[in-house]
Amino acid sequence: MTDSFQVAEVKLTYRTKVKASDRPQVSRSADAYRIFWRYWSEDIEMVEEVYVLLLNRANRVLGIVPISRGGQAGTVVDAKMVFVPAVKALATSVVLAHNHPSGHLWPSQADIDLTKRLQSAGQTLDILVQDHLILSPDGEHYYSFADEGLI
Repeated sequence: MTDSFQVAEVKLTYRTKVKASDRPQVSRSADAYRIFWRYWSEDIEMVEEVYVLLLNRANRVLGIVPISRGGQAGTVVDAKMVFVPAVKALATSVVLAHNHPSGHLWPSQADIDLTKRLQSAGQTLDILVQDHLILSPDGEHYYSFADEGLI
């Protein structure tokens, strides 16, 4: 019997040229906010987007990853898209962020449900969801789930 099939090779890589001592450290929500704001797309007041910060045990940033991009009223977040880069980078925790193009900072029920779902998925992988931020397009305000006791 001759098997004639092919199997795709899967490569899992994480590369950095940033020395560990040069990586920013996140010790509070304002630290994460400043990093997110610096890397957010210029479409912050046009479409809703989701990004994730990957952190090591010392809360140093391993990387920032865009996760999803939607419309003005929402976007879809697949937990696999959040945690695949976290696993690749051997992150021990993550901080999520999304923007509200309307400038309204209060989380919707969908935002709260998403956060709970991602916390549960993270627990399975032993990756802590430290915070979830909602950014305002004005560049001055944000909402932190951790600061408000929702994480």
